[in-house]
Amino acid sequence: MNGARWLVEALSAEKVDTLFGYPGGAIMPFYDALYGCELKHVLVRHEQGAAFAANGYARASGRVGVCIATSGPGATNLVTGIADAMLDSVPMVVITGQVATTLMGTDAFQEVDVFGMTLPVVKHSFIPRSVDQLPEVVREAFRLARSGRPGPVLIDLPKDVQLATAAHLPAHVPAPVDPAPPATNVDLVTALELLSKARRPVVYGGGGIALGDAVAEFRTFVESVQVPTVLTLRGLGALPDAHPLNLGMLGMHGTRAANMAVQEADLLVVVGARFDDRATGRLDQFAPIAKVIHLDVDPAEFNKLRPCDAVLHGELQHSLNQLATAMPECSAWRSTCQSRKRQYAARYDAPTATVYAPALLRRLSELAPAAVVSCDVGQHQMWVAQHWGFNDPRKHLTSGGLGAMGFGLPSAIGAQMADPQAQVFCVSGDGSFLMNVQELATLMRYRLPVKIVLLDNQRLGMVRQWQELFFEHRYSETDLSDNPDFVAVAAAFGIQAFALSRADDCEAALQRLIAAPGPALLHVSIDAHANVWPLVPPNHNNAQMLHESTAPRAIPGANAAAAVASHASPAQAGVTHVHATPPHSPQPENAHALPD
Repeated sequence: MNGARWLVEALSAEKVDTLFGYPGGAIMPFYDALYGCELKHVLVRHEQGAAFAANGYARASGRVGVCIATSGPGATNLVTGIADAMLDSVPMVVITGQVATTLMGTDAFQEVDVFGMTLPVVKHSFIPRSVDQLPEVVREAFRLARSGRPGPVLIDLPKDVQLATAAHLPAHVPAPVDPAPPATNVDLVTALELLSKARRPVVYGGGGIALGDAVAEFRTFVESVQVPTVLTLRGLGALPDAHPLNLGMLGMHGTRAANMAVQEADLLVVVGARFDDRATGRLDQFAPIAKVIHLDVDPAEFNKLRPCDAVLHGELQHSLNQLATAMPECSAWRSTCQSRKRQYAARYDAPTATVYAPALLRRLSELAPAAVVSCDVGQHQMWVAQHWGFNDPRKHLTSGGLGAMGFGLPSAIGAQMADPQAQVFCVSGDGSFLMNVQELATLMRYRLPVKIVLLDNQRLGMVRQWQELFFEHRYSETDLSDNPDFVAVAAAFGIQAFALSRADDCEAALQRLIAAPGPALLHVSIDAHANVWPLVPPNHNNAQMLHESTAPRAIPGANAAAAVASHASPAQAGVTHVHATPPHSPQPENAHALPD
C-alpha cells in the first residue's frame, strides 16, 4: 500500500466510478495503482479532452468529475477545462502528477508550477508534500468541490508522495458537504413585500438553479406566483420550454419577448444568476426601473454588478419555498408578456432548398425530447439555445462563462459515461469540431453511441457575423473553406457518417442519425452567410435588438449607435425597441418573429 494505491481506494470511497485521463511519467505510480482496480478509466487522446469530459460528466450527473494528467504539458493541457469549470461552477477534482519534492524548484524535466498557474481558476489547490497529508487533502478537495458554489479543486501530486508507504494511513472517510445557510426572516419579509407590490415582475433564472438542486422548487415558485420568467443560457430547462410563463432566453441572442419584459419590469427576482454581461447587455441600462431581489448561495454575487433591494443568501430551495407565498397582482402584465411570446415566436419555414439550421435543430429536439445535448461554441451554440426545447437544465451542456471551442465532443463523452442509457447529441460547428477532433478515437474505443450534428458553414461563423456587422465586411481569418471531408474523417476513425445539404432531406437524415447503432456523425452543409438573430449590439441595452430585416449590412464600430437608432421604433416607457416586420419571404438564415 503506497500513496497512489491509497488514493485509488479513497476515490472509490468518494463514490467516484469514472476517471478521465492520460498517463505520463510523473503520474505513472497512480496509473500502476489503477491497474486491475474497479474504477473505470477513460483514456482520452488529449488532456484537454480529459478535462472537458470530466466537466461534461459533472454537468450531466451532478456528481464530481475527476480528471488525471501528468506533470508539465499534461497539466498545462488541462487548464482550459479547469477554467471552464470555474466560470460555470462545475464540481471537479483535478489530479496532476508532479516531479518529486526533492526536485521541485530545480527546473526538472516536465516540471511546471501548475499550482501557481491555476490559482485564478480553481476554488482551492493542494500540494501534499508527504503521504501523511493525503487523507486531509483528498477529504477537503471533494468537500470543497461540492460545497456552496461548486467548482474545480486541484491536487498536484509529487511522484515520491505517490510512491511512499501508506500502510499506516486510515481508510478514507468522505467529509460531509457544508449546508447552505437559510435566508434570514428579515430578508424574506422585505423580499415578500417587494414581490407582493410589484405590477410588472419578472423572474430571472440562471445556472444556479440546477447547481442547487432547486429545479422542482423553482417550478413550484413560478407556478405559485404566476410571474413571467426569463432564463440565462445555463438556466435553460429550469422551466420547461413550452411552459406558458417561459419567455425564453434573455440577453445578446435572447428572445424579443424576454428582453422586452426585462427592460420594462418593475421588479426582477434573480434566482441563481450573476448578471453576466451577455445576459444584461449595457449594464447601466439593464432593467432600468426594476428593483431587484437576488437569491444565491454565493454572497460575493450580491451587489457585485447590480445593487439589490433584497438579498436571500443561502439554500435556494428554502428561499423559493418562502417566496412562493407572495401573490403579486400582475395579470395584465402576464397577459402582455404571453401575447408577445406568441407574436414574436420563431418561424421555421425558410423557403429555400438549403438547410436552415434553426429548423433542423428544432425538429431534432422534437424527435429526441429527452436527449442530452452538448454544444460547442459559436453560432450553432446560440441556435441550440434559441430553438431546442429544453425541459431539464442538466441536459443542456454548454460552455457559458468561458465560451471554449472544443468543449462539445469530449463533454458529450463525459455525459454518455455518466449515463450509458442516455441519448446524447453533440452539436458542433466546423471550427470547434477540429479543436478536439481526436476524441473521435475515444468515442470509437468505448463504442459510445453519441450522435454528432456538425453544422458546417466553412467559416468561423460568429466571428464572421461580427465582422459583417461591426467591421465593415473585413473578413479577417474566418474563411474555413479548406475544411477536410468530415464524412471521410469520421469514417477513418471507424464512425458511421453521412452528409446533408438539402432541406428536403432533413427528416430522413435525422431519422437515420437517431436510428444509427453506436456513434454516428451527420455532416450538415449550411449557408456561409447565415446569421444568428436577434442580436443586441455591443454597448447597447437589451431592448435595442437587431433583426435580419432591421440590421444594416454593415455597422462601422464608431457609428454603431447611430445605425441601431436609425432602425428603432418609438420608445416605450423611455426604452428604445428595435422591431422586425416579419417578411413575406424569409431568407434561409432568418428566425423571424411571426404575429399570431
